[in-house]
Amino acid sequence: MTTHTDPGGRTGTSGVPTARRVDHFALTVPDLDAAVDYTVHGLGGELVYRLPPLSHADDWMREHLDVHPRAAAEIALVRLGPTTNLELFAYTAPGRVAAAPAPHAPGAPRLGLRADDIEAVLGALRDRGYPGAFGPVRTCEAGPWAGTRWVRVPTPLGVPLELRSVPGPAPAAAGRYHPSGRWTNREDGGGSPAALPSVRGLDHLGWTVPDLDAAEDFLVRVLGAQPLGRTTHDLADPALAAAHGVPPGGVLHHSALRAGPTDNIELFEYRGTPGPRPGRPRNSDVGGTHLALYVDEVDAAAAYLAGHGCTVLGAPETIDEGPLTGDRWVYVRTPVGLYVEVVRMPDGELPYERGTEARRRAAHGLRWEDR
Repeated sequence: MTTHTDPGGRTGTSGVPTARRVDHFALTVPDLDAAVDYTVHGLGGELVYRLPPLSHADDWMREHLDVHPRAAAEIALVRLGPTTNLELFAYTAPGRVAAAPAPHAPGAPRLGLRADDIEAVLGALRDRGYPGAFGPVRTCEAGPWAGTRWVRVPTPLGVPLELRSVPGPAPAAAGRYHPSGRWTNREDGGGSPAALPSVRGLDHLGWTVPDLDAAEDFLVRVLGAQPLGRTTHDLADPALAAAHGVPPGGVLHHSALRAGPTDNIELFEYRGTPGPRPGRPRNSDVGGTHLALYVDEVDAAAAYLAGHGCTVLGAPETIDEGPLTGDRWVYVRTPVGLYVEVVRMPDGELPYERGTEARRRAAHGLRWEDR
């Protein structure tokens, strides 16, 4: 059984000062080469840059990234369609957890792509060497997502990918970002030779959270997200549980939110679902994540977040050499366990641009409140 509640008239606040958009979603993967190959040749993205290995002999890694001081990271950025930058990390670190988190474990992430023809996408993925799904394609029968079709598939990223098609913007989902153009990795329409058939763009970013009310409140009240509504799903049905990749039993509580001009976030809380619940992945563990916001004033944004219960990791820094010279950034750890980065990159002036035609999706003139 599925039930739906609307957001009760709540709207997002103005959120983080000078924020323009979600800049990127970062994910720690089991193997960076395999992750880049999958996102580029499997999903149709474009590799923008791959950075030299990152490590420090002092306490910098712990202070700024909240990982073991002797951790080392490899980092790549893939442009994933018209609006999305996907930052991929692969760590070596003492105590690193190499197993992917279960979908119902706190902190477990997921990605969703919007497609017109899910079966065509599944066929293309199979032809590219990525077969399999968590069961048959399902159709939502009622509520704000009535007519929506979806299926989840395993990936080499260590997190599931959802393919989703919609019959059109439903009135109850007003305010949601709907990718509607064709898939392209560049503003000039190029850089997309491996685009999947009928895929439009990223539909949503998602996390499993231990407390849906607290996580939704933080995203709305502090980050300025707009709540779009909630649904609940009875996972006593073994087929539905399998489609979510979890054991049968318990209830799934789900919240959808709009985050800035080009992104949706979905939150999942599994209540009563059996099985072990390990702690949230650390940044160096497979399944570790952070959400980056593009801001004009990094220091003001960090001060705002600190004033709303977040812990700023170290202090804002500006990269002074290498492919991302001029990038100013800082991580914060939020009260709900999510890591947020606030970042300002001088797109159009970054040194990596001299060696490739690929480009990050820049904020350009976008504003957080644009719809």
